[in-house]
Amino acid sequence: MRLGARFTGDVIAGLTALACSMATAAELAFTAEGKEFRFETGLVRGTLRPQGKSLGLTAVVDVASGTTLSGAYGLCSHYRLLDAETRYGGGAWDWASAARLLPNGSVEAAWAADPAHPFDLKAVYRWAAPGTLDVATTVAAKKDLSRLEVFLASYFVGFPASFVYVKACPETGGKPGFLEATKAAGIWQMFPRDDGAVTLIQDGRWRRSPNPVDWRIMPPLAGPLGLRRNAKLGLAALVMAPPDDCFAVATPYGEEGHGSLYLSLFGRDFKSGEAATARSRLILGRDITDDQAIALYEAYLKELK
Repeated sequence: MRLGARFTGDVIAGLTALACSMATAAELAFTAEGKEFRFETGLVRGTLRPQGKSLGLTAVVDVASGTTLSGAYGLCSHYRLLDAETRYGGGAWDWASAARLLPNGSVEAAWAADPAHPFDLKAVYRWAAPGTLDVATTVAAKKDLSRLEVFLASYFVGFPASFVYVKACPETGGKPGFLEATKAAGIWQMFPRDDGAVTLIQDGRWRRSPNPVDWRIMPPLAGPLGLRRNAKLGLAALVMAPPDDCFAVATPYGEEGHGSLYLSLFGRDFKSGEAATARSRLILGRDITDDQAIALYEAYLKELK
């Protein structure tokens, strides 16, 4: 890595830590209100699990402008549940779940195994800084599972430009960088971690109803990092995960109506009784350049070591 990039990464990491230290524990904690969990971090406000539904962050509002940033199905919501043989229901959205506020102000949502879902699913949502949400997703298998995937979805409003962090390709000037998802490349675009991920993506899982998707395979990831931009507000939205936990990043072209970014978590076999956790992070912030976005991602990976 270049010295300048390393310096930028150190600065970004320091600013992130400073922002976290300036926010009080109360500001970064969720608050239980009936079946819902409210948050107001100083940067954003909204609701986790509206009316107790298995959704992520909804009605997310930028405090400074009063603008709604999230779509109806939320940010960081657990959607499709897929393995080599089966799609488990429509998604975690329609699988009954329960949630509780933890002592540190985070929220744990839990889906219990049933005849239609041969595994437990758990998600812990925690604000690490005013614009930084960490999500830890845990699967505990009740039978052997082949190439299980948990598809983590984020639907943004007003972010019409979508980018994914890829390895060197002609469009990025022969070096790692952000590749814009344009309509010319197809409606639905998936960026794999490696050749093994391509095989998994194309094993037939995405042809299963409802709403099958024909993904256009795009250049491989430099790291699981997606970015959407709202130029009007100067806002950037980043979704990221460590490479061992996420085998693909997906998005429609930028202006397509879903306004979404997706992380394909796990993509691995589970033995009955085995459990594993995939980590991911959402960052919302102003005036984040491409280089700063990459530095934030590198700082996140360093933080996880």
